[in-house]
Amino acid sequence: MKYVSTRGESRPHSFEEAVEAGLAPDGGLFLPETLPSLREHLPRWQGLSYAELAAEFFGIFGPEIPAAEWRQLAAEAYARFDRPEVAPLRQLDEQTYVLELFHGPTLAFKDFALQLLGLLYKRQVLRSGRSISVLGATSGDTGSAAIHGCMGQEGIRIFILYPDGRVAPLQERQMACTGADNVFAIPVPGTFDDAQRLVKEAFGDKAFIESCGLSAVNSINIARVLAQCVYYVWAWMRLPEDRREEAEFVVPTGNFGNVLAGWLAQRMGLPVGGFRVATNQNDILYRYFTEGEYTPGPVVPSHAPSMDIQAASNFERFLYFQLGEDPARVRQVMTQMRQGEAVALERPEDGLRASRMDDAEIVATIRRVHAEYDYLVDPHTACGFTEMARGRVSVVLATASPAKFPEVVVEATGVTPTHPTLEALKELPLARHPLPAEVAAVKDFVRNHQQ
Repeated sequence: MKYVSTRGESRPHSFEEAVEAGLAPDGGLFLPETLPSLREHLPRWQGLSYAELAAEFFGIFGPEIPAAEWRQLAAEAYARFDRPEVAPLRQLDEQTYVLELFHGPTLAFKDFALQLLGLLYKRQVLRSGRSISVLGATSGDTGSAAIHGCMGQEGIRIFILYPDGRVAPLQERQMACTGADNVFAIPVPGTFDDAQRLVKEAFGDKAFIESCGLSAVNSINIARVLAQCVYYVWAWMRLPEDRREEAEFVVPTGNFGNVLAGWLAQRMGLPVGGFRVATNQNDILYRYFTEGEYTPGPVVPSHAPSMDIQAASNFERFLYFQLGEDPARVRQVMTQMRQGEAVALERPEDGLRASRMDDAEIVATIRRVHAEYDYLVDPHTACGFTEMARGRVSVVLATASPAKFPEVVVEATGVTPTHPTLEALKELPLARHPLPAEVAAVKDFVRNHQQ
């Protein structure tokens, strides 16, 4: 299988090449040249463990890696989750399920991809003998999950940019209190979009990429998206058989990668009813799916900081399909978006809808869900508990543990959620490396901390 750029000006890459590069040389994002069919595999996948399912899935997309090695990689990646199911599907009532994606090392859904991606980087270093510098930006959870996938690994240095003062305190502690000497937590002024811009600008310098062995850890890396496809298949196979094809997955999202993974699985033949894009008050995706216009606005800090985004990185992959897989049209539209222009696009008619929730509604929803179900949700997951589909099953993706956002949960319910790993972080010193929001400063820092 080969991987092509959404912008059409890079040669096709193998799976290993696409993972190593992260961002395509032309600035686009990698996608499989042709999407395979999953439908023929579904009967055979019934009854597999989560790690076994992930290995089978990746065997399709990375065939150059032997099947036995995929099984070993997946088994190691998901061994650190604290539930044997890895991704438990919990039923709240006859129509409502919650897919719990917060049982990994950093208590957020990003662990599903980044535990595996860290092992792929380790494999790359061992096979090539070359060190790599992993660079990414985060609005909260990606950074800690990436760090915990890479920390302590010989030959890997990881640099994570995040908006100073705009991530939850415990999210910052998960990045800046590891004690690992190959980890660099870098707060920068501004918003997540500013941090992400610095990363993309750094990846635009081919000489810098080569000299530092740079690799991308954000959801721009195709391995991230593919790893997230797996839990949609897993959840679908655990629904009552007569309700699977009607099910709507409700996906809290800011960067669009989480819901894109499910939508791609559907395009590859997973028979589901559709998807709802659940946003917070930074609702650029809601406005697109309801009005057909992609118009960036100012980022307003919210109770759900991981969704405080106005430049959704993975939207380009979705756009590629919406524009008929026409790279020239993608390049044109992406230029308009980079210039801050409003872009009118045809709204999709294939089972995608959206909802939004402001901070007051988030608090009220956490309170309501706790009262109705005796179940605590974090502020991001709360965004999914609105506009539920009538007469069919809804599967809400629980993207993080409520223990990561105790202040909001306490305000809503009076209950203080805790987790032992988070409590331990409160006693540790922060190791932060503040930088200005300038790409030259970021590149200099990476160069100076490679060894």
